[in-house]
Amino acid sequence: MTSGHPADAPGEPHVTQEREPQAAAAPASAVEQPVEEQSVTDQEHAAQPAEDHDMAGDTPNDLVADLAAAQAQVAALTNDLQRLQAEYVNYKRRVDRDRELVLQNAKFSVLSAMLPVLDDLDRARQHGELEGGFKAVADSLERIVASQGLVKFGRPGDEFDPNYHEALMHAHSPDVTTTTCQDIVSAGYQIGDRVVRPAQVTVVDPEPASAPTQPAGETGEPGVENS
Repeated sequence: MTSGHPADAPGEPHVTQEREPQAAAAPASAVEQPVEEQSVTDQEHAAQPAEDHDMAGDTPNDLVADLAAAQAQVAALTNDLQRLQAEYVNYKRRVDRDRELVLQNAKFSVLSAMLPVLDDLDRARQHGELEGGFKAVADSLERIVASQGLVKFGRPGDEFDPNYHEALMHAHSPDVTTTTCQDIVSAGYQIGDRVVRPAQVTVVDPEPASAPTQPAGETGEPGVENS
């Protein structure tokens, strides 16, 4: 019985041919790319040359113009910042000045109300009634008002100044050469340069100069002699 395959020749080795396996089909995900991703990628590649073209199309004049515009904007913003800083400094100065004015007015009101008490202490001291514990209280009160800026002024012999003195009575004296305070009726007080109350004083003025007398035998008309 003969087979369908030819007989191997005697003396030749039998060779069996193996069929190579077909290459496995590549996954669809590796071969095919989603449509959306492809469209985005195509848009990016399409936009990149356009940007490169725009950059390449700028001329030196365009760059200079852009730089000048940027510098102008920086200068405008700098001016705005400087203006705001100046306004803030002025506002702070105004607030500080107003605060100081309010403080001075408050001191002025409080210390003005205490002037009659200080006048009573001065009169008691002049009459020798300020002794013992009452004297200690008076000294303490005067130190407190002095620490708040209240300054007492007005002494006999001071030159009269209408800005600081109030004349209650005038007299004449040959011992003075200018208008002088003689007696202090009520002391004056001030806070800084602000007068709280002028000193009430009596004033003496220099004696008025006597009118010149004419020599005997002379008339009022010049160049005429009495016969």
